[in-house]
Amino acid sequence: MKKRWGKFASGAAILTALFACSPDGSDRIYAPTGSPKGAQTVDGLIVGHRLMAGGEYKLARDAYLRAGVEQGLTVDVLSAIGSADLQLGRLGQAERNLRAAIAVDEFFVPAWNNLGVVLMEQGKFGEAKLVFQTAFKIDSGRTESIAENLKLAIAKSENTSYDSDNNNTNFSLIRRGTGEYLLLTAQ
Repeated sequence: MKKRWGKFASGAAILTALFACSPDGSDRIYAPTGSPKGAQTVDGLIVGHRLMAGGEYKLARDAYLRAGVEQGLTVDVLSAIGSADLQLGRLGQAERNLRAAIAVDEFFVPAWNNLGVVLMEQGKFGEAKLVFQTAFKIDSGRTESIAENLKLAIAKSENTSYDSDNNNTNFSLIRRGTGEYLLLTAQ
């Protein structure tokens, strides 16, 4: 019985000492904050872009979500989350996030382009063509990858004899610069 009481007393003493050691000298219990005072955190968008480049799409999406918590759901964050969703095959989520990005800033070319890529993946060639045309117009035709995507969407939307032999086309999304993606077909 004495042994048990001794363990209890030493445990209580340790807890008392811990409670007495608050950083501001008060007697309250506190939880540590996410980062020490003065520490700089790495931008979640930068981390996410690097992870996307490395093929780590799930981790990139998580980094983009953290950026959304820190920065708010900006057009950059929503567009990046949508692009990660696309790479993960979450086409419905990608479409929703990219449309939300466009609702935040209707002149954000990467979101328009990436939405076009999602629509192409879903087989919505006519709508993809309109989306790529919008991206091309906003961009004033400066970005070659958007022009390439538009040409492909036009060809697919005008090809009324699209049959199962042509259905084996694989699309891939290539990142160019910040938030810009190029849709390529792999034969």
